[in-house]
Amino acid sequence: MNRRKFLKKSVPATVAMPALLNGFSFMASGQENNALAWLMGQTTDTDHVLVLIQLSGGNDGLNMIVPLDMYANYYNARTNVAIPQSQVLRLNGTDKTGFHPAMTALQNMYNDGKVAVVQSVGYANPNFSHFRATDIWSSGDTREDRRVRAKTGWVGRYLENEFPGYPDAYPSTNMPDPLSIQISSIPTLTVQGKVYSMGLSVTNPEDIYKFVNPFSDYPLDLPPANKELKFLRVVSEKTKIYSDLIRAAYQRASTMATYPGNNSLADQLKIVARLIKGGLKTRVYTVSVGGFDTHKKQVNPSDTTTGMHANLMKNLSEGITAFQKDLELMGLEDRVLGMTFSEFGRRIKSNASLGTDHGAAAPLLMFGDHVKKGILGNSPDIPADIQVVNNIPFQYDYRSVYASVLEQWFCVKQPALDQILLQNYQSLPLIKGGPCGLPDTPDDNNNAADKLMLKMWPSPYTVSATIQFSTNGGHTMIQQIDALGRVVKVLASAEYAAGTYNVDIYNDGLASGVYFLRLQNKALQKVITVVKMP
Repeated sequence: MNRRKFLKKSVPATVAMPALLNGFSFMASGQENNALAWLMGQTTDTDHVLVLIQLSGGNDGLNMIVPLDMYANYYNARTNVAIPQSQVLRLNGTDKTGFHPAMTALQNMYNDGKVAVVQSVGYANPNFSHFRATDIWSSGDTREDRRVRAKTGWVGRYLENEFPGYPDAYPSTNMPDPLSIQISSIPTLTVQGKVYSMGLSVTNPEDIYKFVNPFSDYPLDLPPANKELKFLRVVSEKTKIYSDLIRAAYQRASTMATYPGNNSLADQLKIVARLIKGGLKTRVYTVSVGGFDTHKKQVNPSDTTTGMHANLMKNLSEGITAFQKDLELMGLEDRVLGMTFSEFGRRIKSNASLGTDHGAAAPLLMFGDHVKKGILGNSPDIPADIQVVNNIPFQYDYRSVYASVLEQWFCVKQPALDQILLQNYQSLPLIKGGPCGLPDTPDDNNNAADKLMLKMWPSPYTVSATIQFSTNGGHTMIQQIDALGRVVKVLASAEYAAGTYNVDIYNDGLASGVYFLRLQNKALQKVITVVKMP
């Protein structure tokens, strides 16, 4: 009997795959345990919690974080959906950027030093499919070849590294609780390990799955069935144990802040707050909110500050603010870091349906007592002669954000950090207070990046040109990015001594049009626009 036939015959019809046993999913394979050749030590002694908020559908970052210093070009690109300049919410310490008018609650949190913005987060060759782009963000792997790309999630790999032997060796004295919890009925790739999901999916902690192990009576006398039966018994047993722990934690605590009504994000974050207060040592919680695929009717034609996207921004702002207030009242604010992400942004130019289409890079938000307040990065460089195909080029690789969280919040060290993220990514100055014993990085990251030289002459260019750049030393890279946000040339990528360098290009084979040059010198990144003429 093969594995597929066995599962089909043995799993009750009421149990849906892959959300087997209330969301304790798995990837059935020949591996009987976690064969982690790269395990790098024992569990980190930390009580830190990460809350991931997925904005499903592709959030319009340009209307969430409005580029005031590029406002004329921004408005020209999307006159029918642009936020009026006078109504953009201003932020302390900057006149270059503001929030959507519906985000007054988050504006206050930002001004209190508890919100950070990371500009233009993406990756080298963006995928514009919702499903594939979500997998890319969840796995941390952009490779398109199915034979080699990761089938695990970045959080799943982190948790496997921290808790070797899961699930057989858990619950344990050091980790008696679920490793991660998703407030969802469907497990995601984000927490998927090599064999098992590293978390449980929960929608209602008070009515969480109660069952007797449905696989305990199956005989193990058929060798082809032994692995699968053992697998299902382990999954069933652990789900029962963790379900009881989640229910008990939820019942031990109650919320202390007032959460907004008719707000699905707030409802999910309320559950997270109660579970943390209830004593769970769970490291990662994930929540999600949909509706961000705003191809049409993103705004109301009579008032672009209202409409579908405004409602989403209001719910996001008020949900996060209520959650942060709850953590403060519970005395838990020092333990929790939050982060938003979306599978992609939207195009710079709006469409005729009062909407925006699938785009590339977009800003993300981080919040909590330990975030470095401010705007990391510069506003997207929006061309004056905007075309439908124009996208926002990435300034920061999303895996650099992951690296920052793992290194600065969860205290992951090398070489485990590179193993979890599949290769090396430069971490960014996102977290303050040295919670992992690391020194605080300077707050003038943007000013330091602005001081780096990056220019091309002639500009526009036709056949030949010279790029001049400076570096503070260390690994330095120059990428050329097309209007769709794709890296088309890597013009330099090497270890450099501090100084100024030239790169000559000749007959590069690229079509005429708008391009971007991206300079990365360790954690410093800078993007400029260049034009190639026919």
